Amino acid sequence: MTVIAWGAGPTEAPTRAALLTHDDRAALLRFMLLMRATEERALTLYRQGRVPGSYYDGRGQEAVSVGTAFALGPRDRTCILHRDLGAHLVRGVAPGRVLAQMMGRAGGVTGGRDGNMHFGDRRLGCVGMVSMLPDMALVACGLALAFQIRREPRVAMTWFGDGSTANGQWHEAMNVAGVRRLPVVFVLENNQFAYSTPNSLEFAVDPVERAAGYGFPGVRVDGNDVEAVFHAAAEACDRALSGGGPTLIECETMRMHGHGAHDDMRYVPPEMLEEWAARDPVERFEARLGADGFDVHAIHASVRAELERETAWALAQPMPEPATALEGVFASEDPELGDGRAPWSHWADAAREAPHA
Repeated sequence: MTVIAWGAGPTEAPTRAALLTHDDRAALLRFMLLMRATEERALTLYRQGRVPGSYYDGRGQEAVSVGTAFALGPRDRTCILHRDLGAHLVRGVAPGRVLAQMMGRAGGVTGGRDGNMHFGDRRLGCVGMVSMLPDMALVACGLALAFQIRREPRVAMTWFGDGSTANGQWHEAMNVAGVRRLPVVFVLENNQFAYSTPNSLEFAVDPVERAAGYGFPGVRVDGNDVEAVFHAAAEACDRALSGGGPTLIECETMRMHGHGAHDDMRYVPPEMLEEWAARDPVERFEARLGADGFDVHAIHASVRAELERETAWALAQPMPEPATALEGVFASEDPELGDGRAPWSHWADAAREAPHA
């Protein structure tokens, strides 16, 4: 079974929370290794001066990014955070396109129009990232509302950090999702710091408890255990598909580096980093699979070979032609989108056709 085939249709929805197969577990490790290796390569390119601006990644948070996305089906939609490269990889985005994106090359996902993680791929169900981080939660609610109105068995999933929960947009998203029982999964990556602000100065209650205030469940999971993360996400998807509404999943993890490549994270106590380093999600799952008889060395070799091929491809990509700068600005230029009009021209009309139960 391929990774993104989970829940390929409505009859498969109950199987999302089933036990992972041998191939599934190997794929989880492979995606986690590929995420880390790709981000380490991107950091090297940044230090070589090939990446404009700063660089932000999700090293240490691989289990969250990969484990949650692995629970999705191909018709589901994602609103991905800048630290969740693993989710893009699970959905099918090639590492080479990401590296080219970081370098602002024409072969990047945005064709050289951005040198960061502000991209999406409509063909793979990935919505382009909005820099104002909580805003993607609202976008996910819009997607989920469309699925609900059209009676389509699909889920929207969105990721955000603990710092995002202090913003009004986040609460707006939680509220509308709860009121309309939208088929959306909120993934809270609690990596202990909002830039340099620790959890103790961010909120007075555990973030997961906030879900109850909006009328839906909150689940806390070890964000460094990819299998635990997967099962929590799969159960949340099952709940959404059955009409039960949204779920907030708080994944407890740690940002093992600065907010960006420019941040020396001197505000993090050394003993805290040591504690979380001992719980490294990649090493932890690698050891588990090794004990279960998996050929971990072969998975490593496969990832290394793929990364070298993808890096070579990315470095061979040209810079974009200046004459193309104004292309792709308007949706009307895309024949797949047409003029943007949907079967329902107004939300109220759609609501009357498919009233909320």
